[in-house]
Amino acid sequence: MSEGTMQRRAERDQGVQQAKRLHRVLVGVAAVPVMLIASGCSSDSGSDSGSGSSAAGKGADGGASASASVSAAPTVQAAAYDSLPESCGVLSAKTLKSLVPEAPKSGKKGTSEAGTRGSCSWSSLDNNGVKGSQFRWLNVSLLRFESDTSRGTGEAQAQKYYEQQIQDAQSVAGAKNTKSQAVSGKGDAATLVRYDLKKKEGAFKQQTVVTRVENVVVTVDYNGAGLAGEKAPGADALAKLAEKASNEVVASVSAANGEGAVSPAPSTSPSKSAPTSPSAAPSKSASKSASPSKSVAKTS
Repeated sequence: MSEGTMQRRAERDQGVQQAKRLHRVLVGVAAVPVMLIASGCSSDSGSDSGSGSSAAGKGADGGASASASVSAAPTVQAAAYDSLPESCGVLSAKTLKSLVPEAPKSGKKGTSEAGTRGSCSWSSLDNNGVKGSQFRWLNVSLLRFESDTSRGTGEAQAQKYYEQQIQDAQSVAGAKNTKSQAVSGKGDAATLVRYDLKKKEGAFKQQTVVTRVENVVVTVDYNGAGLAGEKAPGADALAKLAEKASNEVVASVSAANGEGAVSPAPSTSPSKSAPTSPSAAPSKSASKSASPSKSVAKTS
């Protein structure tokens, strides 16, 4: 092999070696962007996943916060009764005959509002000429309360009014021998208040029976007097008649709301040891009713 040939081979081998080195360099350079791209994709994917997760978390937290901030609307138990009977029709003709025997067949209707409140009164004068006369007066009032979120249940409002009616009956100006006692067997609560009241016409014996049945308060006022020399009626007899009338009115209220008639309970004579109220103020129970709540979500 000539020297020239050997030199060319050496140069060729050197060129081949250089070409191989260049190829390896190019391959390495080409691999770098691929790695960078792969790394970038991986980084982006993780970032997106994290953002999505974070957004989902925020969404969940936001929903929970929104849910927590919305408080439940206030509710109150619906009143049991949503109706009242006609006030002048709550007593039978037989009962009216025993309490106000000389009264007209139809009573005198007072302030009323259908289904909410009503009142009716009867007066009787049995004139016995020179022997004098017997006077009787009967008044029935009914008041129904509706449940209201701001005032409470109809039953609670009725209970408060029931207690107020008793206080009013116990604090009549000029009343003497005032006595009170609970009466059993009528509605949810019942109280009899009795007293004597001297007027220019004569000595009156007053009986007031206040009864609460569910969300309704029934007040029966009954009094009698012997006029122009006639003997005054017995207070115990008047009390029994007032209780009988009250029991019948309660039965009418229950019937007006789809319930069976309430069986009359035995009358109880007023206790002589019942407390006497020292206060004196005009009675409101006979002629005036408090105005009931109007705003409610009722079921009855």
